[in-house]
Amino acid sequence: MKYEKIYYFRILRGGGRFLSSCKAFWEGCKKLKTCYNGDMLHHNYNGVIMKRKYAFTLAEVLVTLGIIGVVSAMTVPSLMQNYQRQSYVTQLHKAYNELSQALVRYQNDKNAINLTEAGLSSETAAQNFLKDYFKVVSECDTFTTPCFAATYKTMGGSTITDAYFQFNHKTYVLANGISLRPLYSKINDKILNIIVDINGQKGPNILGRDLFMIIIYNNGIIDTYSDGVVSAPLTKEQREAAGTVYKPFGQILNDNWEMNY
Repeated sequence: MKYEKIYYFRILRGGGRFLSSCKAFWEGCKKLKTCYNGDMLHHNYNGVIMKRKYAFTLAEVLVTLGIIGVVSAMTVPSLMQNYQRQSYVTQLHKAYNELSQALVRYQNDKNAINLTEAGLSSETAAQNFLKDYFKVVSECDTFTTPCFAATYKTMGGSTITDAYFQFNHKTYVLANGISLRPLYSKINDKILNIIVDINGQKGPNILGRDLFMIIIYNNGIIDTYSDGVVSAPLTKEQREAAGTVYKPFGQILNDNWEMNY
């Protein structure tokens, strides 16, 4: 800490005091009158004036830290939730892209104009498609561990008991950690239902977070499904009308690959 030394003598006047420099008494006195302020200068007993340095008090620091803590407590959880949602969407988009590319290769390899003509017309064909165009590291006979989690919940916290998740069909785990369960189910141009868990057995194991139902149509488009749909792509209104199992993926498509629910 640096101090500026100014030598002075005191002149008492009317119970008050002011400071005057030894140099240039008459000129300096006018200036030092304006400089004299008990809040700005601190005197010692050696005739030295030391300028006071200002800083925050302990109370002010504690109040500031308290405010920062409150703001952080209010904003950090929201930021973490947004980050986690975006992470889920990123993984889902990756699965979507890989599946779309595989369907294009499958159709081109068969020199076909649609997936049915290419041979994707049965449960066995759907299973062979996954094994031929993806690196499968694990295969299970049912929708359960170790390919999928033992149980799944809705975002409301209730356990999923929907029949779609009870069928005993073969399931697969890919090298990238994604779990898939294909089910051949032809309705109009809809040919394949695929349950996707974007991170396998890892949590949170919640429908609409890391678990989704996606639909493959005969023209190779991946979308969701609602009653009365003939072909894809679906309209925004059709996606909004989808049932509980199908709706999360439709909402993400409607919101341009954002999880806003």
